Amino acid sequence: MAFDFKKEYKEFYMPKNKPEIVNVPKANYIAVRGKGNPNEEGGTYQQAISVLYAVAYTLKMSYKSDYKIEGFFEYVVPPLEGFWWQDDVQGVDYTNKSAFNWISVIRLPDFVTKEHFEWAVETATKKKKLDCSSAEYLTIDEGLCVQIMHLGSFDDEPATVALMDAYLEQNGYVNDINNDRLHHEIYLSDARKVAAEKWKTVIRHPIRKA
Repeated sequence: MAFDFKKEYKEFYMPKNKPEIVNVPKANYIAVRGKGNPNEEGGTYQQAISVLYAVAYTLKMSYKSDYKIEGFFEYVVPPLEGFWWQDDVQGVDYTNKSAFNWISVIRLPDFVTKEHFEWAVETATKKKKLDCSSAEYLTIDEGLCVQIMHLGSFDDEPATVALMDAYLEQNGYVNDINNDRLHHEIYLSDARKVAAEKWKTVIRHPIRKA
């Protein structure tokens, strides 16, 4: 059986639909940065997703090539994730999607080094005839966070975020969203195949003691 991050690290990928506090360990990611409305047809966000998956699948299938990665084991490509913010906005204004800045990421297994990553970017660019130079190897140390499973459309997230904020207040914590610690989403549903009211999205916010 291929290693599946969602199953092996359930506490980070499959939270309940009520807020909980987690301490998220440092991890490495394939990342692409950009700005603008994620729903724009053929826009920079959709192009970024193509690059992420091209690099992710090149690494996943590397064992079938001549390129060998020490410590490699077969795994399921982890879900797409995103860090989101808007300049001069506290939290997220869902009505102004064109103002979004984002870092889209896919988690990497620990055995993938920067050198392996660079090989994958070069290989994916050649094989898939897609410029993958926007991809970067990014280490993120999230630390103490509150998270929840959000069910439904992204536009309905404010109500779920309000539950998280109320929970923090009751338990002696405050949000710690800043330039380095961002609103984080993990996408567990394929929006092309699943109705919006059934979408599952992990929402995670950095926090600190009040």
